[in-house]
Amino acid sequence: MKFETSTSRSLPDISISVDGACKVIAETQMPSGEIPWCEGQKTDPWDHVEAAMGLSIGGYLTRAQKAFEWLARMQLDDGSWYAAYMQGKPEDKTRDANMCAYIAVGLFHYYLVTGDVVFLKSMWKTVTAAIDFTLGLQSPEGEIHWAISPEGRVDPMALLTGSSSIYMSVKCALAIARIIGQPTSGWQQALAKLGDAIRYKPHLFNIAKSRFSMDWFYPILCGALTGVDARKRVDKYWKKYIIEECGVRCVFDEPWVTIAETSELSLALAAMGNLQLAKIVFGWINDRTYEDGSYWCGFTCPDIIIWPEDKITWTNAVALMAADAIYGLTPAGQIFSHQFWESFA
Repeated sequence: MKFETSTSRSLPDISISVDGACKVIAETQMPSGEIPWCEGQKTDPWDHVEAAMGLSIGGYLTRAQKAFEWLARMQLDDGSWYAAYMQGKPEDKTRDANMCAYIAVGLFHYYLVTGDVVFLKSMWKTVTAAIDFTLGLQSPEGEIHWAISPEGRVDPMALLTGSSSIYMSVKCALAIARIIGQPTSGWQQALAKLGDAIRYKPHLFNIAKSRFSMDWFYPILCGALTGVDARKRVDKYWKKYIIEECGVRCVFDEPWVTIAETSELSLALAAMGNLQLAKIVFGWINDRTYEDGSYWCGFTCPDIIIWPEDKITWTNAVALMAADAIYGLTPAGQIFSHQFWESFA
């Protein structure tokens, strides 16, 4: 199914081409269901799921299902996926915990759009195996070791952004289990330990990654930090990562704004209930599009040089997710909302 939309669906305060952003994802998707970054580039499981979420928002539901079914077919015996594929062939045999867990977010998002319990049930074994693999990399302190190397060694490094994303993934997996009436083993306790690590044990995480803006807002986006703690974190690092009237830097020490990070900050602000600021931030980048309505990947400031010039599937997906969170395009717009999770519990 596909929504009947005009080329540009008008929304309050902004105009976003839903079809333009979705079309680039749909046209990049392969017949197998695989969604690479862009034509000729790699596919990784996390961004593949993100792209599928963009398809769901735009009403490309059959294509979204195909994307999830591709993951189910590609899943390894231990519940993981490789970190990168090229046309279905493994390119990087690292098994990244965060990339493996994210399918739960995509499937819960799909359910919120469609209400399709049957499809959730069909994907349950895939979700269970993925979450069990990921939580098998949790340390006694609560953080998640980031990956298993191609040689089979666990890399004990923990990433704040990755662990935060896993926190969201486990929440969604637990929600799916509740919806379809399936038991879980130890997931709730693992989630609590992971949340404590994110909130109270910053020393467990690789400090070198703090130059990336995602380390700033992902603990908020996933719902590990809420309320006053979330507001304090936004205020504390705002000037470090923000270029006013432009967007969010990818890393604090380079003048490069990305559409994805700016959209994700908008999602985090909307999640904590600050819709006014979320609209302002998203407004900085909502017109950074090509003639077909698809989004740039990033641009330099103040000279506004587009780089790279590729039309990236997951960038377009997260821009749609931000618009959905702010303007309520679908029932899945609430998926990151802290208030939603309080009521869901």
